[in-house]
Amino acid sequence: MQFTAAQIAMMINGKIEGDPTGAVASFGKIEEAQPGQISFLANPKYEEYLYTSGASVIIINENLVLKQAVKATLIRVADAYTAFATLLTRYQELQTQQLSGIQQPSYVASTATIGENVFIGAFAYVGEQTRIGNNVKIFPGVVIGNNVTVADNTLLHAGVKVYQDCVIGKQVTIHAGAVIGSDGFGFAPKADGSYQKVPQIGNVVIEDGVEIGANTTIDRATMGSTVIRAGVKLDNLIQIAHNVEIGCDTVIAAQTGISGSTKIGKQVMVGGQVGIVGHIHIADGTRVAAKSGISKTIRETHKSFAGSPAQEATVSLRTQAIARNLPELEKRVQELEKQLAELLNSRLSS
Repeated sequence: MQFTAAQIAMMINGKIEGDPTGAVASFGKIEEAQPGQISFLANPKYEEYLYTSGASVIIINENLVLKQAVKATLIRVADAYTAFATLLTRYQELQTQQLSGIQQPSYVASTATIGENVFIGAFAYVGEQTRIGNNVKIFPGVVIGNNVTVADNTLLHAGVKVYQDCVIGKQVTIHAGAVIGSDGFGFAPKADGSYQKVPQIGNVVIEDGVEIGANTTIDRATMGSTVIRAGVKLDNLIQIAHNVEIGCDTVIAAQTGISGSTKIGKQVMVGGQVGIVGHIHIADGTRVAAKSGISKTIRETHKSFAGSPAQEATVSLRTQAIARNLPELEKRVQELEKQLAELLNSRLSS
């Protein structure tokens, strides 16, 4: 697909400086882009490449003052990073819109309901009583169990598994290998020391506009629902346990684990490799640094936490600073003990 600078400017509400007919067919990083590609500059650290880039079109912030002439056609926007993300999204949408029909071999149950302009890739499975909305794209190797709902404009990438009774909203993207609705980790201890499995009969509900990274797993509820609210963004390799609820527009980075029945508020930011215990609440707007361990409920909104066990970020930083100085402090204590012993010996001998 090829677009002119004028067409791109219309998509992102930008103003053109240069040739509006300049055409591009692909994307490139500003330091590596070639003629026929479009790039962007949002971070001033990379401004030097603006004047040497081979890109035909470059998106920049509207308030950027040029230090020298630029060969490329420029498109000025309020926020270059957001505009470029919008353009990439549109490009991806155009690519997926071309996909339609049911490839063979695949299996679609006779009782399943399939919407308009749906794509189902080879070796996919769609179970009984499942409802697939309009413009849904199901890539090869996806397995969708019985009585599942997948709403309009959702993308399920290769190898996604959605267990029975789960509900997936509109404009959801689930990346390769993710598992939605597998059993929660529920086992009852018995008198003889063994464990009896507790059946997990609930489901997972994923609301509109959610994105779920590759190989992330979201367990079904023991009873009721595990709920991922609208706008949540989950990275790769995240484990979300049974009956967890994650609030709107929360973002969670890779390798985080959230234990059962924990409730996370809206617009929370969680760094990578965070561990969160079960049956606690995390307040709206909380920010958690990478590798933190959250072991208690956080009630105050819009606070930052770090460390394991997690403390408020400022306290955690002070603790880390003290810890770094412990070897020197130990040395000073030993010197003081030595001086005190010498002083006591001197007094005793006199």
